[in-house]
Amino acid sequence: MTAAFLSLTPDSLRAQPHAAQIQEAPHFFNNSVMAPAPPPELAGKDQPGPHPSFIQVAKPYVFEHKIQECMTAIGVSEAKEDNIRLQGVAWIDSARKAMQLPVRTYNTATVYYHKFRLVHPDNEYNFLDAAAAALFTACKIEDTLKKSKEILCAAYNMKLTPAEQVSPDDAMFEVPSKNIIGLERLMLEASGFDFRNRYPQKPLLKIARYYHVDRETVGKTAYNMSLDLYRTFAPLKQTAPSMAIACVELSARIFEQHLEELEAGKGYKKWKTTRPEVMETLLDLLDLYTHHRTSTIVGQDHSLETFIAVRIALNQEASANSYQRHTQGPKKRTSVSNGIKAITNGTKPPKDAKILRSPRDDPKDAKSPPVLAPATPAGSTPRKAGVKEGTVRFMLDSERARDEQNAVVQFFKLEEEEYEVEVEVEREREREGGRRRV
Repeated sequence: MTAAFLSLTPDSLRAQPHAAQIQEAPHFFNNSVMAPAPPPELAGKDQPGPHPSFIQVAKPYVFEHKIQECMTAIGVSEAKEDNIRLQGVAWIDSARKAMQLPVRTYNTATVYYHKFRLVHPDNEYNFLDAAAAALFTACKIEDTLKKSKEILCAAYNMKLTPAEQVSPDDAMFEVPSKNIIGLERLMLEASGFDFRNRYPQKPLLKIARYYHVDRETVGKTAYNMSLDLYRTFAPLKQTAPSMAIACVELSARIFEQHLEELEAGKGYKKWKTTRPEVMETLLDLLDLYTHHRTSTIVGQDHSLETFIAVRIALNQEASANSYQRHTQGPKKRTSVSNGIKAITNGTKPPKDAKILRSPRDDPKDAKSPPVLAPATPAGSTPRKAGVKEGTVRFMLDSERARDEQNAVVQFFKLEEEEYEVEVEVEREREREGGRRRV
């Protein structure tokens, strides 16, 4: 029920109400009175309403070209990025093992850590604080609650003997604990408050049972590969079945137990994936094992020549089938203009080129609402320092955000009218001349 603000002064009764202030009175009022008009000093001025705020739609997938754009924007080199990423994930893995947290908490923590680093430059924070904040946030999301001091204490005690270990109530954890709590909000903003996470371990076990792989060799190695996979950006790009199939296939190839049906792509339709997506995940894993073998779980148990031999076979398959290295890439536009028309290669430019648009959950759908945020979500270009931002609301449903934008935008359109006034110049000059004579 809407309430009406009534004024009983004579001036307000005589005043004409403003169109935006007319409201319906409740049914229990016998005599309804219109709302008062704006003050005279503001009657001729524009009265802008409140800002409609910005809507940020969560993106569960961040593809390779967006990752590279973010890394270029924050100005980090490839070698430094690899080093910080591997050290942060290793810290998360060690801390969660010390606290005996489940694998799903590790998966969520590493995804939040990756998304946070895509938005914030490395000089704004300590990567260990970011890793601790990601694990702290993941503990809340996965309902494996741990206090920030408990996480810091567990990581600190890993380097000490049982006699030297300290308790979480120690004063040395006060300041780092506050830093972690402060970074928690930035973690949530960087992910767009998206709590939808993927766990490849469950489909991995189903696929391993279906193909009757050896449990002690191929099965355990594939499971450890699913943990190593989170040291790369593959979890941001691929679905859980794609990651699970890639881990099982790579593990079988290492032990020379080729699963021909799986390698041929049979059954991929059931898991809603394709061979190029699995191939991209396989190559991401092999990049990790060939360049950073000592920083992984599986890489230390096998020689470098084994991974190189598997990579050569996969490269030959990708070349024979014309698979791209990354399945999802930026949409290429070839524009040719002679000052009159602009010809695009199979794509149409947006009607309003000034509105920035972001990809929806499905990258093939080009219709999406604009996204602007103080902490730009993962997959978008990081914000510049010192830029004033408005209020941001986070949504998961892109269609709802688009409908709201279409309903609100009509109230913020600037409409201009042009008038042509004819002035008789000669008569005006004669009048001015007559006045001067007088």
